[in-house]
Amino acid sequence: MCLWVPEVTVVKRDGSREPFIYEKVVVSCLKAGATLEAARRIATKVLARLIAEDRKEVAAKELTRWILGMLREENEEWYRNWVVFDRAVKRRKTEEELKQREERG
Repeated sequence: MCLWVPEVTVVKRDGSREPFIYEKVVVSCLKAGATLEAARRIATKVLARLIAEDRKEVAAKELTRWILGMLREENEEWYRNWVVFDRAVKRRKTEEELKQREERG
């Protein structure tokens, strides 16, 4: 599949920057348990949002929030798998971070 991806920079949690890579979204969703079809659908929605908003950069946390919301809509278990992985392997409290952000508005 050939896909045009605009130049969007992802600002990671540590402040470093890297280009947005469509395939990384797909792989992350697959690791959470999503089917290939669902993973591609989610990655395409993320890409479409970046294009629609004419984004030149996006925070990794914001991308995570978008992806997790889409995973949850598709399958609650995939969402849970991502959250558990983040806590166990990456030592992140992703779900708590998302709730705090929602509370702040």
